[in-house]
Amino acid sequence: MDFEWSEAKRLWVLRERGIDFLRVADAIFDGRPILTIPSPREGEDRFLSLVPIEGKLFAVIWMWREEAMRIVTARRARDGEEKRYRAAYG
Repeated sequence: MDFEWSEAKRLWVLRERGIDFLRVADAIFDGRPILTIPSPREGEDRFLSLVPIEGKLFAVIWMWREEAMRIVTARRARDGEEKRYRAAYG
């Protein structure tokens, strides 16, 4: 799987939230249970994936760009998102 992102956005998210897109990209397709929900925005087909990393649940917003998965942003999951994930996977 190929990943892409804005390097400026990656550095901002890393500095402000302590989340590195490199770590997120590795976690999305390594076999751990993730919950993906459509999250369209401004005419784009975006997705929100909830993925556990090191005991914490993260929300990753991404979209397809040709053959690559483009990570838009990442943050800690909100309470409602965590409840939805726990309902699906325990």
